[in-house]
Amino acid sequence: MRKGARIAFGISAITLTSVILLGGYLWVNVSSSADLIPLGRAAPDFTANTSDNKQMRLSDMRGKKRVVLVFYPGDNTPVCTAQLCSFRDHWEALQSENTVVFGVNPANSEAHHAFAEKNRLPFPLLVDVKGEIARQYGCNAPFGLVKRTVYIVDREGRVAWAQRGNPATDEVLKALHTLKDAP
Repeated sequence: MRKGARIAFGISAITLTSVILLGGYLWVNVSSSADLIPLGRAAPDFTANTSDNKQMRLSDMRGKKRVVLVFYPGDNTPVCTAQLCSFRDHWEALQSENTVVFGVNPANSEAHHAFAEKNRLPFPLLVDVKGEIARQYGCNAPFGLVKRTVYIVDREGRVAWAQRGNPATDEVLKALHTLKDAP
């Protein structure tokens, strides 16, 4: 093998190894449930702007509604779009459980607004450009990514259910239906 070919092969091997190691690190970090807020603990309060140009404070829901927070990596990506559209498609059932839904990711309000309109989402998306809400909920990942996570906050403001990944909306509805919080 010629010297130039050996150097190119070596660089390729190092690059491939680095990509595999980085990918493995990201996969473990993004799928880890170690930093989920424990069930029964008070959900961190926050105030955020929404895709419909309003302001939402989590504590304003206390005593009124259950809250489903859907942390997702990005607007207009296939899995994220399918996940949020599933909540849209189950909107009546979610409302019958006295529940509001908020999608959360680092996009700005204009991007969120366009995404919500394009997909006819009946619920607002929260603007978390600096990732502060994601950090409070253990959903920050390296390089500004968001760990796909769904939380249910009960009417008393406690974390009642949490799952990393993309649980089926039927599974979220089942969890909501079985919650035993005050009316």
